[in-house]
Amino acid sequence: MTQTTRPGTNKNARMSKGDVRFETGIIILLAILTVLIIYPLVYVVSASFSDALMVAAGRVILWPVSFTTDNYAQVFKNQSLVTGFCNSMLIMGMGTALNLVMTVLAAFPLSRRHLWGRNVLMKLITFTMFFSGGLIPTYLMVSKTLGLMNSWLALILPGAISVYNMIIMRTYFTSSIPYEIQEAAEIDGASHFGTLLLIMLPLSGPVIAVIGLYYAVGHWNSYFNALLYISEEKLQPLQLHLRKILILNSSQAIMDMASDEAARQAMRAETIKYAVIVVSSVPMLIIYPFVQRFFVKGVMIGSVKG
Repeated sequence: MTQTTRPGTNKNARMSKGDVRFETGIIILLAILTVLIIYPLVYVVSASFSDALMVAAGRVILWPVSFTTDNYAQVFKNQSLVTGFCNSMLIMGMGTALNLVMTVLAAFPLSRRHLWGRNVLMKLITFTMFFSGGLIPTYLMVSKTLGLMNSWLALILPGAISVYNMIIMRTYFTSSIPYEIQEAAEIDGASHFGTLLLIMLPLSGPVIAVIGLYYAVGHWNSYFNALLYISEEKLQPLQLHLRKILILNSSQAIMDMASDEAARQAMRAETIKYAVIVVSSVPMLIIYPFVQRFFVKGVMIGSVKG
């Protein structure tokens, strides 16, 4: 039987023909999936920088054709989109900060071995993952009881903490940070709050970065709560404006209808949609490289230990 040496391993380790075929098949499959995932993204970026006529004619396949930045000029000329972008950035920043604070303050006590009733509390908290009050009671609470209509707090407070993310952080505290370190800090006179600030948080960079990314992406992509609670256009996040453009076909509203013939306006509307998609994706693309080195470690926390 012909055997092949596996690259990067001991020379004595050999691969059978079956192993070679299997790994070759996996590589081919992953390559196909990579192309299927990346190509739509490349096409959207290329179309956003292409002339509307070229996109409508199907001339754009991989690279921009008749390169132009007019689509982005139209996007940034629309004040409602710019305002929505700023609103989304502020909501994401404030919401993520509150989410992380609440998650840490819940996870740390529940990770303590000597917390009385810890198991009962965890069962009660886990129960909320499967059963909730429902949409109508939540809407009545936010709108009537709390009076948060047309307030960003309506988008932040109802989801101030995710039980799933809290469990991940609690698991990290219990499995990745030796409990003896906490006991040593307490012997040296540190309070519980001091232990959290001086010991636990500095050692929890990976999980905080990953959970922070989860929360940030959730706030950035969310539009349904804003659709329910925000009716004033000046307070609406970018996602509601995207909904108007991509779903309700109101992209004509961001162009000067007297500047061109109707057919070209319709074609330009399509390319402007691509430009808006790119602009709305930029913040997440900027954030991800900073947490990428923590991502694999953070993702694996909850999958290995409960």
